[in-house]
Amino acid sequence: MPGKDGTGPSGFGPGSGRGNGYGRNHGRQGGYGPDAGITGSCVCPACGEKITHRQGVPCYKEHCPKCGTKMIRGE
Repeated sequence: MPGKDGTGPSGFGPGSGRGNGYGRNHGRQGGYGPDAGITGSCVCPACGEKITHRQGVPCYKEHCPKCGTKMIRGE
């Protein structure tokens, strides 16, 4: 140990390497922030009509009941 203060050579020991293990395994896109999940609604970008989101069916596969446009995910 250089200097006999317990620090050891640089590049070894705690605080070196790939970090402290934070920021790993938080899922897709970091796993933080709003998650649409299975609840919510689908919104028509043309007329603004909202329908309840159905689990297992992406909003872009739904068609607006008013105008027939493909829906997008709402909040």
